[in-house]
Amino acid sequence: MTEDRRPRCHWASENDPAYLAYHDDEWGVPLREERQLFELLILEGAQAGLSWSAILHRRDGYRRAFAGFDPRRVAAFGPDDEARLLADTGIIRNRAKVAAAIGNARVWLALREAGTDPVDHLWSFVSGRPTQNAWPETGEIPSQTDASKAMSADLRARGFRFVGPTICYAFMQSAGLVNDHVVTCFRHAEVAALG
Repeated sequence: MTEDRRPRCHWASENDPAYLAYHDDEWGVPLREERQLFELLILEGAQAGLSWSAILHRRDGYRRAFAGFDPRRVAAFGPDDEARLLADTGIIRNRAKVAAAIGNARVWLALREAGTDPVDHLWSFVSGRPTQNAWPETGEIPSQTDASKAMSADLRARGFRFVGPTICYAFMQSAGLVNDHVVTCFRHAEVAALG
């Protein structure tokens, strides 16, 4: 519980206003806009081994560095762009993650060019509708599910990287494919109403 006395998910830290705002305004809201979904897929991969706070506080840097997460523009990045990204202090400068983001943009476009809408494809793992969970406590929320394992296997087979089942589940939670706000959190019912 924070100063405003509204009950929240345990992880929503009142000591970090950006993190609190992310919980209250964004996490779990169903997204169907291509750039937003591509952004979250890349950022969840960038978070691997780090805290989400580390990524959240660099999100503006990522948006600037990765051309607003326009998949077509990122897919066109070449060696000079990769070198620029690896020198950019506004993002996590990890060579494998930077290369994966560029490669994932190319796979994203290849999926579209093959006649599959990437947005519809990602949503297909929850049959096009957000899964409404009812967890009483944060500790009961799984780190991966059958749906995230299926998404991971599919994306890896297509050539995506940094898309393991745990990363895919974090993506599903953040992009609103699942509502994992605990039932006592004020956002649980609000997010459920958006689905």
